[in-house]
Amino acid sequence: MDLDHIWHQFIDHLLDNDEITEVSVKKFTGIPFIYIHYHSLKTDEGLLFFIIKKAASHSMRGKQLHCETIFVRQEDDVYVFRHRFFVPQKKMFCCGNLCPDCILFRS
Repeated sequence: MDLDHIWHQFIDHLLDNDEITEVSVKKFTGIPFIYIHYHSLKTDEGLLFFIIKKAASHSMRGKQLHCETIFVRQEDDVYVFRHRFFVPQKKMFCCGNLCPDCILFRS
């Protein structure tokens, strides 16, 4: 699975929103951070977080991916989030706790 393609789709979906003027991704120690220039009449972090989740879900559609978005900081109109796409890990052994996703229950 090519995550670069997912990232490009994600950024394109973010830029489709009229209130977002610029998006950039920078990696520090291997962790991707997205810098979003967000101009809105009311500065609502919750609305921007919803826009990010919606764009991520559109870019992940049809693939076995999850995403994690964590707010880091805001300076004027620039919002910084730690955002990553990851493949969910499946259990490879039985731990004996009768977990709902136990490999013993797979057919």
